[in-house]
Amino acid sequence: MHVPDGFINAPTSAVTGVVAAGAVAVSLRGARRELDERTAPLAGLVAAFIFAVQMLNFPVAAGTSGHLLGGALAAILVGPYTGVLCVSVVLLMQGILFADGGLTALGVNITDMAIVTTVVAYALFRGLVKVLPRTRRSVTVASFVAALVSVPAAALAFTFLYWIGGTTDVAIGKVATAMIGVHVLIGIGEAAITALTVGAVVAVRPDLVYGARGLGQRLKLRVKGELVDAPSDTGPAPAPVAARSHRKVWITGLVASLVLAGFVSFYASADPDGLEKVASDKGIDEKAEEHANADSPLADYGVEDIADARVSGGLAGVIGVGVTVVAGSAVFWAVRRRRNDDTSPSSTETTV
Repeated sequence: MHVPDGFINAPTSAVTGVVAAGAVAVSLRGARRELDERTAPLAGLVAAFIFAVQMLNFPVAAGTSGHLLGGALAAILVGPYTGVLCVSVVLLMQGILFADGGLTALGVNITDMAIVTTVVAYALFRGLVKVLPRTRRSVTVASFVAALVSVPAAALAFTFLYWIGGTTDVAIGKVATAMIGVHVLIGIGEAAITALTVGAVVAVRPDLVYGARGLGQRLKLRVKGELVDAPSDTGPAPAPVAARSHRKVWITGLVASLVLAGFVSFYASADPDGLEKVASDKGIDEKAEEHANADSPLADYGVEDIADARVSGGLAGVIGVGVTVVAGSAVFWAVRRRRNDDTSPSSTETTV
């Protein structure tokens, strides 16, 4: 789904760049409300995990593969605004360091892979958890459905952008049918990865899952033989689970990301992903341009001058995880610090 340079014309790319910049600005502000002692340390890790899992292309049809987009996963784990930032950080690192996704198409990719997937997935997720039983299993089920729908939604968004500013003369109906068809299959893989990850975190630390907040059952009191909700101020509140250290979760997640990117990625499918396959079959890639950073020492997820493909790819993956977790953590700690500054006692003083 990473759109290269040359697929979409310059005016459309510029407009999507403005849309992406505006969405990132709004998300930076919105993330202040989402990032707290639980989510701030983990947001950078979520970005690194998405980077790692995106290296694991899985087969979906003859000669076609897919990979995680990550918008649904990020939104459910750390919040929709923070989720947009997580995926945007990943796309920025991939475009600059690994020549994956065009630089002039960065606005297209952020709009498509960060904004559309996150908004669609989280809106559907919130709607589902409101009607499903208030259980941890419901969070996992809602995650699966939300992630599944988010991928063809992104494919539809790309089709719309191609209809507006595509650089080749290809019937839009053929593009839509091919893109949505293959990305429904990719969505199944996205849904499975998202549900498994969210379910694993919910099972051990539900307090760390943004989308699971507020799902705890209210205390019940028996009044005249009937069960009623206890007042919210009845008795002292139990000590929150969040008071526990999240260090184990962070270390486990980082180790998993490094193993996936540094070792498991070698066994990923080498077939073109959904967009690459459709572009090749339908002729969308006729005017594709060489990436501006094609000579990067990490281009194509390999380290320059290392002949062994396994070592080269694994080392590139480890470097990518490290850079992404550092860059993401820096962004989210800065946002968290800004929230603290905004809510400090001095900021709430009034003058007479």
